[in-house]
Amino acid sequence: MGRAFEYRKAAKMKRWAGMAKAFTKVGREINIAIKEGGPDPDYNPRLRLAMNNAKAVNMPKANIDAAIKRATDKDTSAYEEVTFEGYGPHGIAVFVEATSDNNNRTVASIRHAFNKYGGSLGTNGSVDYMFVRKGQFIVKEENFDGDLEELELELIDFGLDSIEKEEDEINFYTAFEDFATLRDELEKRKIEVAKAELIRIPTHTKKLTDSEVDDVLVLIEKLEEDDDVANVFHTMDDSE
Repeated sequence: MGRAFEYRKAAKMKRWAGMAKAFTKVGREINIAIKEGGPDPDYNPRLRLAMNNAKAVNMPKANIDAAIKRATDKDTSAYEEVTFEGYGPHGIAVFVEATSDNNNRTVASIRHAFNKYGGSLGTNGSVDYMFVRKGQFIVKEENFDGDLEELELELIDFGLDSIEKEEDEINFYTAFEDFATLRDELEKRKIEVAKAELIRIPTHTKKLTDSEVDDVLVLIEKLEEDDDVANVFHTMDDSE
């Protein structure tokens, strides 16, 4: 009984930690969006997306409103989007996206993680060319009742690259430069987007042994634990 209780307690703490991390991430998305386009979501598409992403991770409305108020009341120039590039164990390229209000702290933390867990922090451009930047819009299948094939043909004119179904979700992909165009068209068609983000897809991947995969995952997990880190992309082949 005691061991089971401790397991449930540890699992609950892990869930809370994950939720806190997600809330921090979307809170900073809101901050950056307001810095870019102001606090009115009716006139700021990026803020609307940030608010949607907040709802997707079950952030309460009161927390969303508080994040908007904080970003509006203070100097929103505090947070900046920064990126880091390097290599993890076994030659795996790693690209890190972060939002920081103290660049020196963030650089030191990211460099420490790379050095401690078998990687090396590189310079800007050292691995960027290994990734293609795409926009991704996730729609819950239960919230879509139209003809997907017909919609795919219609959305090509608005920058759609492809549509992929995965379990109970429909993923819409677009080129980075067409992100805003497809976003606006999905809004116009009243297609409910559960989450929207810019991602980096590797142009090639590297297959590793199980033990090598574990080495890389340790670095990725340590990077993702950093409050400043928003996303970590890599070239490891993680298919089954």
